[in-house]
Amino acid sequence: MATAVENLGKLERRLTISFPLSDVRTEVEKRLKVQAKSARAPGFRPGKVPMKMVAAQYGYQIETDVLNDKVGRAFNDAANENQLRVAGFPNIQPKEDSPEGQLTFDATFEVYPEVTIGDLSAVEIETVKSSVTDAEIDKTIDILRKQRVHFHTKGEAGEHGDGGAAVAANGDRVTVDFVGKIDGVEFEGGKADDYTFVLGEGRMLPEFETATVGLKVGESKTFPLPFPEDYHGKDVAGKTAEFTITLKNLEWAHLPEVDAEFAKSLGVADGDLAKMREDIKVNLEREVNGRVKARNKEAVMDALVNTATLDVPQALIDQDTERLAEMTRQDMASRGMNVKDVPFPPELFKEKAERRVRLGLILSQLVGENELAATPEQVKAQIEDFAQSYEDPREVLKYYYSDRRRLAEVEALVLEENVVTYVLGLSKTSAKEVPFDELMGSTAQG
Repeated sequence: MATAVENLGKLERRLTISFPLSDVRTEVEKRLKVQAKSARAPGFRPGKVPMKMVAAQYGYQIETDVLNDKVGRAFNDAANENQLRVAGFPNIQPKEDSPEGQLTFDATFEVYPEVTIGDLSAVEIETVKSSVTDAEIDKTIDILRKQRVHFHTKGEAGEHGDGGAAVAANGDRVTVDFVGKIDGVEFEGGKADDYTFVLGEGRMLPEFETATVGLKVGESKTFPLPFPEDYHGKDVAGKTAEFTITLKNLEWAHLPEVDAEFAKSLGVADGDLAKMREDIKVNLEREVNGRVKARNKEAVMDALVNTATLDVPQALIDQDTERLAEMTRQDMASRGMNVKDVPFPPELFKEKAERRVRLGLILSQLVGENELAATPEQVKAQIEDFAQSYEDPREVLKYYYSDRRRLAEVEALVLEENVVTYVLGLSKTSAKEVPFDELMGSTAQG
């Protein structure tokens, strides 16, 4: 039996549920009899343990289970009776003034809000676009060449030349001994032997690299090095050290030629350079398309958040906050980090959780009103698109269709794309050309 629903706030509600105590006792006795059939106790055969001993051993747990079942069923019946869409889990507390023979509880909870989406035709959204030109292909080839670099002793003649004068220059790989002192005293981390790095890559402080440039093997140089105020080593941050470095080995970088062998190393079986460039272009365009979609999706989601009106249930925010914290914990643990004693304050995740819940409610409303759910055909097309970059597309299809959770992830992705297409089709859009480098260096927030 349920009383009338009390309105405690915008989304918070309370109702009272009750049921006869005799119903609980009857169900407890029924379950105890079932338990007695398999109960064990010293000195008794299985199933022959006296009922009093069964009740003493199992009674409390069975009574707790029965109460939970009865309360849960009564609450669900009351929620359905009053046509309530409960958000999160109710807080159920027993009432002290229950009528004789009755068990009575107050259930406090939140309900899902009404979602009002504004006039999308009045919304202005700036989308982005980008293109892949020969310049981007050339840059990618340069990166691929650097990934395949090999080094030769500088100044020694070889099949690729001698690399020029045997003097350290940017791009060379150097091996040095160094020692640093502050006020004449060596400091922790300021000394190393046979330390190797490539000049110009920024692994060392600029003053260190500048001092190394121009040295020949066997030469040493002493120079002052001021550490930045924000240097990660707090003991030396903001202080000036005196370093002495000695160059022990010098190698120059030989980049592979862009020829048939290079193309073959990238998977082009016949070494055709034109095909190699086309393959690189296709891959870059796929990556660009993904980045553009992510940026435009984020713009659409921002527009929906700004134009929709709704109150967000705190219960759902709290649940998602816990979910994000646990995901972060698992991710850090998977990276080998010890997270046993690492705190995960809820406030670190609440802002993101609130946005995620808000967007989820908006999308649910929009999808339901406009039939934007993913169709089986769309899901299959999306998976086939994923499969294009794999050697055996059939294995990719099998991977997704063999696991309902993986399939649900693709369905969610397609649904979001349907929403983006729908909103962009209604709103006032303007396209902004974004340089390739800027696009590839950006990340859209989820």
